[in-house]
Amino acid sequence: MQNELSFIRIFRYFMFFELQHQDKNLPAGRQVHARAGVIHTGHGDIQTPMFMPVGTQASVKTLDSSDLENLSAQIILGNTYHLHLRPGEDLINSAGGLHKFMNWNKPILTDSGGFQVFSLAHKNIKALKHKNNLTNQPINQSTNNQLVAIDEDGVTFRSHIDGSAHRFTPESAIDIQHKLGADIIMAFDECTPDNIDEKYVTEAMERTHRWAERSLAAHKQLSSISKSGLSGYPDYSQFLFGIIQGSNYKHLRQASAKYISSLDFDGIAIGGESVGYNMEATKEILDWVMPIIPENKPHYAMGVGLSPADLLVAVEHGVDMFDCVGPTRLARHGMLFVDPNTDKKLRFNITNAKFEKDFSPIDKNCSCHTCQNYSRAYLHHLFNAREISAMRLASIHNLHFMIDLMKQAREAILEDRFTELLKKWI
Repeated sequence: MQNELSFIRIFRYFMFFELQHQDKNLPAGRQVHARAGVIHTGHGDIQTPMFMPVGTQASVKTLDSSDLENLSAQIILGNTYHLHLRPGEDLINSAGGLHKFMNWNKPILTDSGGFQVFSLAHKNIKALKHKNNLTNQPINQSTNNQLVAIDEDGVTFRSHIDGSAHRFTPESAIDIQHKLGADIIMAFDECTPDNIDEKYVTEAMERTHRWAERSLAAHKQLSSISKSGLSGYPDYSQFLFGIIQGSNYKHLRQASAKYISSLDFDGIAIGGESVGYNMEATKEILDWVMPIIPENKPHYAMGVGLSPADLLVAVEHGVDMFDCVGPTRLARHGMLFVDPNTDKKLRFNITNAKFEKDFSPIDKNCSCHTCQNYSRAYLHHLFNAREISAMRLASIHNLHFMIDLMKQAREAILEDRFTELLKKWI
């Protein structure tokens, strides 16, 4: 019996993603079911759907690992671009990897750094185009005085910290992530903005596809090295996701979904500037691509989570994973999430004068540490006094709110009542 159980555990682990249930009651007009599953990693299982707190620089701002444990966070996200620049993947690797470096023994996902690098590129290019009245022309290669230069092999960029020159290729981005030791890593891609012409978006998408193949080849090579027992790389499996691009063009998004889905990735992500930032566009993009993506792989909508309702919309479309800096960034400015019965906007600003003598919790239905121990009046006071604890307590609340909402969504899916939950929030 013990051997049989061991076999089952090994089988489920190498399976990586286990689809457990799809809600049987589809909302009107939906093609894809909301679903619940489990992602198996060397640092533990992850129940989906789930929200990932963002720990950009090996830290979720204002919180430590014990706070995240108390929040029941299942996985956190680190940023390859920022960690490469400071303190560097080699230093983190010498510390035993990102898990030991930041004292977090649960799963970690790292992005490839592509979003940050290309955000620098397109912001700078758009500024130059505006300055030179070139707004109707496609984006060209960067010049020597720009922050980023894109070529077929990769990207050369300058650090926003000290101006030093760096270069990312698909191979180096994968190597950095292997050294960081994240459980889930991302292929190197070119993330294009919404308002870029179709010709450039097509070129960037095709380049992303070629880089996806190179990322996959590099990942397989490094995975074989780590399994050989050589030092410098993790001794546990790392799983690679490909990223769908194509901006807001339906035919490009669907072409990218088909291409990325055809490759041997462990999971599929939907990227791009619109996703999470513009939810109307996000819904449209998800409608285009989700029927194409394989059901037996986890689905990741990158950057979704500016509002609690955004998560539920994506879950409705069959997405399993989300991350967003919004909950903690809003918290640091006093914007706190609440359920629709408390405020239809799903958040309020605790610095408003009306909360000065309000001794109720942020949300009466919330079980987070902040709501169970502190009043709105106290939080209002802390923010007005500019106390650091204000940002910490607010961040605890907002992250708990998002993590707990995904627990509710999972329970609703398993009981075939997700549509009821959705109606409460949307």
